[in-house]
Amino acid sequence: METRVLPPDDEGIAAAAEVVRRRGTVAFPTETVYGLGADALSARAVAKVFAAKERPRFDPVIVHVADPSDVELLWTEVPLLAQSLMDRFWPGPLTLVLPRRRRVPPIVTAGLPTVAVRMPAHPVALALLRAAGRPIAAPSANRFGRLSPTHHEDVLEQLGGRVDAVIAGGPTPVGIESTVVSLVEEPPTVLRPGGTPVEALREVVPDLRLAPPSGPSASPGTLPRHYVPATPLYLLEGGPVEGGRTLDRIQCGILAFREPWAGFGRAEVLSPKGDLVEAASHFFAALHRLEGANLAAIVAEPVPEEGLGIAIMDRLRRAAAGRASVLGDRVVWTR
Repeated sequence: METRVLPPDDEGIAAAAEVVRRRGTVAFPTETVYGLGADALSARAVAKVFAAKERPRFDPVIVHVADPSDVELLWTEVPLLAQSLMDRFWPGPLTLVLPRRRRVPPIVTAGLPTVAVRMPAHPVALALLRAAGRPIAAPSANRFGRLSPTHHEDVLEQLGGRVDAVIAGGPTPVGIESTVVSLVEEPPTVLRPGGTPVEALREVVPDLRLAPPSGPSASPGTLPRHYVPATPLYLLEGGPVEGGRTLDRIQCGILAFREPWAGFGRAEVLSPKGDLVEAASHFFAALHRLEGANLAAIVAEPVPEEGLGIAIMDRLRRAAAGRASVLGDRVVWTR
């Protein structure tokens, strides 16, 4: 398959919309990360997304809409709390989970009785949705479990030749996936922290909880091991470890929060001024650069767990998947 690279103008968006209407696959920018989209009401089209990503069928995908009124096609009801959250945070990086209508194919929801929906805040994404004239199911445009793409070049590197088209929209501004909130839980529950801070959500939902429910998740990005770079990543968190493997720092890269650490072969700094919004916008791009630097390992410094730092730490812990590390003159780690 040849992947068409389309410009983010009227002509390119019209061509991408035609691909969606013909049940094809299109990667497109949102304010969070690039999504790999297909007609959300066509099981055959959505199956192509799963095939391109090599995504397991037990992981649900998010449906994107062009207008809040479009949720009536997807949800069986729109409770007052959902309306309040949409009024406050849409368009934007907030996904809401509610019971699905029967027209939503089970492949979209991994067979669950709920569907996750959001309205993106990116002009190209909204133009594509409006031109296609239908909701678009779109997980991140990467191979399953790998680093999320925040630039169209990231998409082409992982999915070139596997999807019909990519809209070349450049870097994404938020740089981290949407927050996912289940409104079928009591109290409402954050299934995945993301681009809408929990503190802001609690202004509307004071009893919002962070602990995910047990059992199959209605949100993507909640597996214990996810967002994983090809280079092993170790998180500087927890107490000292005994034994394990050692490497000189020069063989490793450091993902630092505010300033680089001495002695590493490559350093990426998320925000010199300590701004967590800036850190989130740089997060995946920095990891992509470290992944491509031919390092033996990546060591990540924790960030403060407040605001978007909660979402960054969620992704770092999943990327490290239980690996712990300590620093001396040499890097020491263990699983």
